[in-house]
Amino acid sequence: MPYSSFTLAKVKKEFGLTTVETGRFLPAIEAMVPSSRLQVMLEDLPWAIAVGSEKAKSEGIIYPILQEVRRIVNNQVSLFSGRDFTVDADKGLTGYIDYLISRSPEQLEIEAPVVIVGEAKRDNLNEGLGQCIAEMIAAQLFNQANQVNIPTIYGAVSNGTQWRFLKLEESTVTIDLMDYALPPVDQILGFLVWMVREG
Repeated sequence: MPYSSFTLAKVKKEFGLTTVETGRFLPAIEAMVPSSRLQVMLEDLPWAIAVGSEKAKSEGIIYPILQEVRRIVNNQVSLFSGRDFTVDADKGLTGYIDYLISRSPEQLEIEAPVVIVGEAKRDNLNEGLGQCIAEMIAAQLFNQANQVNIPTIYGAVSNGTQWRFLKLEESTVTIDLMDYALPPVDQILGFLVWMVREG
């Protein structure tokens, strides 16, 4: 049973989660001006939107933003895209994730602590919530198994031009019901850098 089989209702039931639906849960975070490199890469935004596939949006919009986050923190984190992240097959926590950021600089394999996981969706962000939360649970268990416990795991579901953020603390998932638009990229970039550094 891969991550993609989890709906919001199913992941809550399977893992005994409490969900809190709220407005913005992130603190006031300074927006970050993107580098000229990212600005050039995001010139392909109309192409990714026109093609409309999850792959185009992930590769053409989301991944360049996450690469920028990695550069901002001097490559002290690792970024994985489209990697197998099987953590516990008995619990259904298996399969590939669209992207993952760890606070370890190791790039050859995923090391703890994993701090952000995320899913690229073609359109409806709600459809990605269960899958993203299952991946957040997997990240929490992965960190614990590697004896690196951090209080908060962050998640993001994006269709490229809209981003929705989540956080997992113990067995409580907070879902920010505000969707953050791109462009501009400045606020989303600020959020992601804060999650990597401070979250």
